[in-house]
Amino acid sequence: MGEKSSGGFWGGLIVGATMGAVAGLLMAPRTGRETRQILKKSADALPELVEDLSASVYLQADRLSETALANWEHTLTRLRAAIAAGQAASRQEFEHLSQTSGSLSSTPGPDQD
Repeated sequence: MGEKSSGGFWGGLIVGATMGAVAGLLMAPRTGRETRQILKKSADALPELVEDLSASVYLQADRLSETALANWEHTLTRLRAAIAAGQAASRQEFEHLSQTSGSLSSTPGPDQD
């Protein structure tokens, strides 16, 4: 669960930090010209921020894919073992029932005197 939620956490952290920075700039006691300059610098840095976020999401998706594949392989191995055990138990029960029915037919019953 930690790996699944870490991508959402980092994405939320970046979005929250960006929103906080914008809100702080708009509420700051600066002149309009200074605020516009700061917003322009922030807007210029936005593509790099988006690229970093994109790379982070890609890496998280890749890790998730690897984890899902590993879990699937483990599940498939366990399923194959369970099927083999079920087949062996079925075969053993069939042999047991065959032997039991064979011994019943060779012993005389109450009507076979």
